Amino acid sequence: MQSNSASAAPLEGAFSETQTVSFDLKKTVPWILFVIFFGVLNETVFNVSTPKIAEQYALQPSGVSWVVTSFILTFGIGSVIYGKLSDMISLKKLITIGMLIYNVASLLGFALQASYPLVIAARALQGAGAAAIPALIMVIIVRYFRVEDRGKVFGMLNSTAAFSVGVGPVIGGFISSRLHWSLLFLLPLFTLIAIAFFRRVLPDEAPKPGKVDIPGAVLLALGLGLLILYLTDTRPYYLIVSLALLLWFGLHIRRAEEPFIDPSLFAKRKFIRGVLAGFILFCTVMGIMFVIPLMLNGVHGLSTGAIGWILFPGAISAVVFGTVGGTLADRRGNPFVVYVGLGLLTASLVLMSALAGQTPWLTSGALLLTYVGFSFIQTALANSVSQTLAPEETGVGMGLFNLVGFLSGAVGTALVGKVLDKRLLDFSLLPTVTLPSAFLYSNLPLVFAVVILLGGAVYTSAYRRG
Repeated sequence: MQSNSASAAPLEGAFSETQTVSFDLKKTVPWILFVIFFGVLNETVFNVSTPKIAEQYALQPSGVSWVVTSFILTFGIGSVIYGKLSDMISLKKLITIGMLIYNVASLLGFALQASYPLVIAARALQGAGAAAIPALIMVIIVRYFRVEDRGKVFGMLNSTAAFSVGVGPVIGGFISSRLHWSLLFLLPLFTLIAIAFFRRVLPDEAPKPGKVDIPGAVLLALGLGLLILYLTDTRPYYLIVSLALLLWFGLHIRRAEEPFIDPSLFAKRKFIRGVLAGFILFCTVMGIMFVIPLMLNGVHGLSTGAIGWILFPGAISAVVFGTVGGTLADRRGNPFVVYVGLGLLTASLVLMSALAGQTPWLTSGALLLTYVGFSFIQTALANSVSQTLAPEETGVGMGLFNLVGFLSGAVGTALVGKVLDKRLLDFSLLPTVTLPSAFLYSNLPLVFAVVILLGGAVYTSAYRRG
């Protein structure tokens, strides 16, 4: 049975066991969704503006990609850092600091647009601040909302995030084409009005004594940063140094008194399999989202603005059906919702494969199933993973889950890019696809479907009983 309010269990683990907090879902959730929308928006809102940015600074594609990559890198690493800090410092203080950093960086990016290196620095600082929003919102849900309400809230959260990612290119394309791309830096300023709300409703938690493992955080950040750099600029020494740093990080956390990531997390089989399933599934979906605009342009010759509108119906549908997925997760269990999502995703990929080369609006219809299926999977998978964690592990555990999600986007995009560059699947396979320019874009979804089923098998191995 659903409730209109969520009374938290006593705070455990990192904070006082006698303190409780009660949230009214109707009043709290809209603010959560508001800040999530603007927190996630910056992942994609600059994507369609890269040609104009490259033109202004006379950059090659590999150079301008750092407008996106610098944000994603600090966003991903920051999600783990905020998660770790949330076990020691009050959420009220952390979310205030993160949102202030986000907005100061946004103002700096707009003011310093004459210098591309400073724009990149501002984007990186934006990511460091924006990371506080999804990371700490997840901790708030896991720490303060009842288990029976989490699925519903996660559903609304993930549907809003999916909508934000989907509508980002539409907003970015409109502002860049009608005004100037630098105005995109000012969009996060809307989040300032939410700070007062969070400072009012979040409790004054007594912090747990502890310290942040700075060497561990640096090793992880550098290792992952070089890995992402390797994925965008495939020079072998980037990969070698990255793997060496990540190995060093693994050895470090086993010896550190208070490691950045507790090695015991890696011994939790359900948690690790959930994270691995998330990596496989998110990697594939990000690959799909990367290849669809290229297909619409390469096969149909659509402009950036037209592509945004083809993607828009799916993004809208995610808002509605993400909530449905959360409600189903509460009533029927997380595995049921994951399997429904897998079915919808697989069906959408088969349709896209068979319809490649046909009118773009048929692709738009197939993408409805993609967005709905992905929102179902995101909701139920986050809920499944959160339930494997002890209260004192939720901050860093969900932060790590978020980080893997961000990395999967970079990996999926890079791998699909390599396939497209080498045209590995450019041959006729399905009789329904007769346009030679569509062969490659028809075969890729079939590969995606196989990988989706692999991710589903990994999930099933850990969570088939709920």
